[in-house]
Amino acid sequence: MSGNYVPLYRKYRPQTLDTLVGQEHIKKTLTSAIELGKISHAFLFTGPRGTGKTSTARILAKSLNCVNGPTIHPCGECESCKDITNTVPIDVIEIDAASNRKVEDTQNILEKIQYVPVHGKYKIYIIDEVHMLTNHAFNALLKTLEEPPENVIFILATTEVHKVLDTIKSRCQRFDFRRITTDDIVKHLRYISNEEKINISDDALLTIAKNSAGGMRDSISLLDQLSLLGVSKQITSDDVNSILGRISFDVLKKLSNKIISSSPNEAIEILNEIYNSGNEPLQILTNLSEYFKNLLIIKTCKHDLFSELTGLNELQIDELNKQKDLLEIQQIVFLIERISYYIKEVKIATNQHLWLEVGMIDLANMTENSTLLELQNRVKALEARNNSINSYSLKEYKEVDQASITRPAPVPPQVEIKKTELKAENKQDSKTNTADNSVEFTPPPISKKADGMDILSLWEALLANIKSAPAKALLKQMGTPAKITPEEIIITFKNENFVSQYTNTNKKDLLIDAAKVLFNNANTKITVRLPKAGDENLQTLPSEPVITEEEEEEEKKKIVESNKQEETKIILTKKHTNEKENNKHAKNISEKITPNSNKEPHYESDQEKMILDLFDGKYVD
Repeated sequence: MSGNYVPLYRKYRPQTLDTLVGQEHIKKTLTSAIELGKISHAFLFTGPRGTGKTSTARILAKSLNCVNGPTIHPCGECESCKDITNTVPIDVIEIDAASNRKVEDTQNILEKIQYVPVHGKYKIYIIDEVHMLTNHAFNALLKTLEEPPENVIFILATTEVHKVLDTIKSRCQRFDFRRITTDDIVKHLRYISNEEKINISDDALLTIAKNSAGGMRDSISLLDQLSLLGVSKQITSDDVNSILGRISFDVLKKLSNKIISSSPNEAIEILNEIYNSGNEPLQILTNLSEYFKNLLIIKTCKHDLFSELTGLNELQIDELNKQKDLLEIQQIVFLIERISYYIKEVKIATNQHLWLEVGMIDLANMTENSTLLELQNRVKALEARNNSINSYSLKEYKEVDQASITRPAPVPPQVEIKKTELKAENKQDSKTNTADNSVEFTPPPISKKADGMDILSLWEALLANIKSAPAKALLKQMGTPAKITPEEIIITFKNENFVSQYTNTNKKDLLIDAAKVLFNNANTKITVRLPKAGDENLQTLPSEPVITEEEEEEEKKKIVESNKQEETKIILTKKHTNEKENNKHAKNISEKITPNSNKEPHYESDQEKMILDLFDGKYVD
């Protein structure tokens, strides 16, 4: 009868320290404590769920209260051992702190502490999930926990030790339970399968162990559920994935191939098949992230570690070995980072399927032209183009006829100027001219400016007015504008699902609103459909202007001529300025030594005046 059925995780619960799986350090310490008779009055067992905390607490209680105890091998037949096995609360009382967390519950426990044990030597209190107690309950327990009666032992168990008060932790011997290794879980599951006659493959057991995150109880519970399938056929890893809602390796490989080959249309089709089979968006992205994680391990680690780190069989590892050469390490890491980003977005999104599609399109365009070799080639091409432009500019500038440029004329020798002044002025002019000649001229790029009314510009403007970020991303990646005018907008998709989304949902309203803002016209006709023959004739997309060799040579001549005129203009301006300065200087000297009719002559010194008076002389030009 179903009422007598005992679940496997209870049936195979360890009853002695020897049968405890995967906690060797705990077994060794407790065994020594029992053998030496050094039993603490309070223990704190902490660790992840399903790692054996409560089972170890029961084993310790049985070892202490057995009729042969304290012993590391309790008989399991005496009254005390049977009471603990059947969870009869006589000398060993188990308390769930989640439902008995108030201070009144703690006081109720403390009132019964004074009673002596009935069958065993100790009265043992096992408080599970002790972190759920309130602060008042902890404080009520504190004094008794520090100095309990002689025959009372407390065993506290918790999965969140950081929530336990430090004053409580300091009064207990702490034992940290570790996650059970995958190998230990697989061995124990194989033992149970053989005992229960469950027909299950090793790959399936490995898949169960990998999914349990180091918890034995979860693994045994899943094996118990799968045992119903092992009556007529062998249970495989695909059966395990089906029960867990996971995607099979083959489907993930097929999807990853489309991502690696940058085929968004095919990737979306596979994604829809996975989604329609009942898988949730979060589960799909999580499984895909794990697949690329395994691919990264195959790409970077040693062959001996493949099976241990990935949990895959040899056939699956061979498939990943074939795929690893299609991607570089930084590409795989980048894909995992992008998947993690979309996992976060899906968790908070109201329309998870939309973000799933946007993420898949993004991933399928991520690996294109992003290899390290491609990036290096791009950098080299840009550097070569930049060097070519600079060489052309310098060459064209040097070819300018420097002889044809007019230089400043010398100052007329109206008077004799001191040689030192002339040398200083000529030296300054030489420096100025040299500085001007060293300026490097870079010709502007020859291109045709867009007028903003071509279909590409209008398409960008239309996308800028889309209010929904996912809808904008989907249009930009998968949509193609066939016609954009104030009267009609035609957008094509190669996938019928996208056409229906922008035809039958509120996404079309986003296009209508964007067109209204763009053209200030509420009557623009919006059409979203599959591509048709002749779409390219509706409105031709602009292309880069084609420049012939003759036009390019003519443009170069214009640039050189413009450069000549500009430099001539600069030099003439400098010449005019220098002439004004020189004339002004000469005039000042002339006024000093040449008399005029309006004013008395000015003499440089008394000696000059004496010589002129003595010889009746005068200044001549």
